[in-house]
Amino acid sequence: MTRAELIQQIHAKQSFLCVGLDTDLDKIPAHLLDFEDPIYEFNRAIVEATSPFTIAYKPNIAFYERLGSKGWDTLKKTLEIIPDHCFTIADAKRGDIGNTSKYYADTFFKYMDFDSVTVAPYMGEDSVTPFLEYDNKWVIVLGVTSNKGALDFQMLPVEGRPLFHHVIERSSSWGTANNMMFVAGATRGELLAQVREIVPDHFFLVPGVGAQGGSLEEVVRFGKNADVGLLVNSSRGIIYADKGLDFARHAAIEAERLQSDMKSALNELNFRP
Repeated sequence: MTRAELIQQIHAKQSFLCVGLDTDLDKIPAHLLDFEDPIYEFNRAIVEATSPFTIAYKPNIAFYERLGSKGWDTLKKTLEIIPDHCFTIADAKRGDIGNTSKYYADTFFKYMDFDSVTVAPYMGEDSVTPFLEYDNKWVIVLGVTSNKGALDFQMLPVEGRPLFHHVIERSSSWGTANNMMFVAGATRGELLAQVREIVPDHFFLVPGVGAQGGSLEEVVRFGKNADVGLLVNSSRGIIYADKGLDFARHAAIEAERLQSDMKSALNELNFRP
């Protein structure tokens, strides 16, 4: 998917919502366990219910590969039922050198045909650039995160600035705003503002809104750019909104609520088709 196509979807749906498909067998409604592939049945119902309000879906790869070959089959089937106009993210956080990165990229861009993959940049340029060799595919680089362990490395002072400043600044030179995004956590607005200052034109994938306590209003205020530049992810708050027979309808209600808030934010920004 190109940047222009992504922006068109934001216009069309008045939304920048990404639904995380972090599907856990221990958390899905019990009645689905009677199906041959419970995770796929859950994902199918969630996608069908939420797609009117959503522009992106983000399966967390760990929830699938833990199940071995069946999990990979489920992931592939899930990807096939996501509407073509929705942006797809393989939340894999890969990153290695040489052919290893190339084969990771082949896995998610050729075999699976995702639009994007999350990448850890710790090993440097040659661990990221193999993912940038595919037309109309995106690399989403871990920039700054909201977890407790972020303090271990990301905030370390280096030449008067936090280390994550240097990571984002350097890695942004390996690609462009048309094929690279950054993960920027939602729970601290001032960090979003810092990332936006470093990379004014790039899109951000923003986890942490909803169950993790991030504020949509703060994300928009500190993270927006002229093209909105945001994909705001909600996983548990949507997909586990209810555990009964009517779980998909409750997921749709929660997705629509977030989309409505996003539409209001877009109106305030005078963001129009």
